[in-house]
Amino acid sequence: MLRALYVDFNSYFASVEQQLRPELRGRPVAVVPMIADTTCAIAASIEAKRFGVKTLTNVADARRLCPEIVFVESRPAVYVEFHHRAKTVVESVAPIASVNSIDEMCITLSGRDQPRPAAEKLALEIKYRLRKQLGECITSSIGIAPNSFLAKTASDMVKPDGLVVIELADLPHALLPLKLNHFVGIGKKMLQRLIDHGITTTPELLAADAAKLRAIWGGIEGERFGQKLRGEDVAARETKTSSISHSHVIAPDHRSHAHAQAVLSRLTQKAAMRLRDMEFVTTDVALYLKLRGGEKLKLHRRVDATDRTTTLLEAVQRLYESMLTDRNVRNTTPMAVGMALSGLTPREGQSLSLFDAQPNTEKLDRVVDQLNLKFGNNTLFWGGAFTAQKAARMAIAFNHIPDLVMEGDAGTKVTSKVQQVPPDAYDF
Repeated sequence: MLRALYVDFNSYFASVEQQLRPELRGRPVAVVPMIADTTCAIAASIEAKRFGVKTLTNVADARRLCPEIVFVESRPAVYVEFHHRAKTVVESVAPIASVNSIDEMCITLSGRDQPRPAAEKLALEIKYRLRKQLGECITSSIGIAPNSFLAKTASDMVKPDGLVVIELADLPHALLPLKLNHFVGIGKKMLQRLIDHGITTTPELLAADAAKLRAIWGGIEGERFGQKLRGEDVAARETKTSSISHSHVIAPDHRSHAHAQAVLSRLTQKAAMRLRDMEFVTTDVALYLKLRGGEKLKLHRRVDATDRTTTLLEAVQRLYESMLTDRNVRNTTPMAVGMALSGLTPREGQSLSLFDAQPNTEKLDRVVDQLNLKFGNNTLFWGGAFTAQKAARMAIAFNHIPDLVMEGDAGTKVTSKVQQVPPDAYDF
C-alpha cells in the first residue's frame, strides 16, 4: 500500500534565482552567502552540479571545476516567499502532512489516492502546477512509497525532475543498489558506527536484525529504522524545540573583533525576540567563533532562566571577552561568529531569579518587539549592533524556515507573481 508522496524541489535556491533572473537560465549558478573568494556555495544549479559543484564547494574550487560559473548572493527572504507560494500550489492538489525543510514536503496518501496509478497522477499534477504557477525553472523530484521515509529515499533516486515509486513488492530489491549514506539518518558519524559493527553495504544493513540495529543506534531508534526500511508505517516521534541559534560569515572588509561583537549583538537580539515569540526562556548561552586558518572555538555560559535581551547580551559579551584573553585569538582575524540559546523551557510558570542584578526590562523588550514587528527589524535595537545593521541577514537552516515578519530583512521583495491555473486546466 502506498501511503506517502514526497516532494523535493531541485536545486531550490539556484532555481528560484534562475526563475527570477532569466539571464541565469541554462547557466551554471552557485548561490553564496556573500560575494567573496573565501566563502562557499550554499546551493548549486542543476547545470553547476554537472561540473561537480555542490553545496559547500568553496568559490575557488567551483571556479576550477566550472570556469563559466556565475556566483549569486543569496536572498533568503525571497526563497522563503517562494516556499510559501509552493506550499499553496501543492496544497491546491492535496493536503500537506508535513513540511520537512524549505524545499521538502510530504503528503499522506489515503483512500482513492493510494493505488499506484492514482498516486502517480497526483504527482504529475503537482509537477504541472508548480511549473505553470511558479515558473519553468521550479522543478521537483517526487518519491512515492509505503511510508514517508522510503518516499524521501525514492525522491532522491532520480534527479532532476524525477518520479520514483517504491511498492512493498519492490522491497528490498529496490534499495539494494543504494549506498548507506543515501538514507536519511545515516550521516558521517552513523556511517562510521555501522562500519564499526561490520555493516558496510545496504544489503548488510537490510539483513541486520532488530537487536543489532538497537545496538548500533543505542536504543529503539535502530529498530524503528529497520521497520522503516521494510516499508512499515512507523509513527513519527514528537520533537521539541531544543535551541535557537544564529550565525554569520563576516564580510572580508569587516573582519575585526569589534565588528564580530557588533554582529553578535544583532544575532543575540534576533534570538531573544524569537525566544519571547515562542514564549520560552533559556538557561544556557553559547558562543561560536571561527578564526582565519580554520580554528573553531566554542564557549557556553549558564544563566538563570530568562528571556531578557540585556541579560543575554551581557552573557554573550562576557563569553567573547573570555575568548579574547587568549593572545592567539586576540591577534587572529575572526571569519564567522554564531550564538545559541539552549535549555529552553516554557516561560509560563517560571519564577524570576532573586539574584538577577539586571533591571527588569520585560516591558521594554515587549515594546521593542512590537515596534520591530510593525515597522520592520532594526526600527529599534540595542546600540551594540549599530555597526552591524546590514550584517547578519536572515539565514535558512535545514529544519527552520524563518518567519518573514519576525526575522525578515527589510526591503526584500519578490518580483514575480504566481499565475493561477484553474483546477481542470490539465486533463489527465
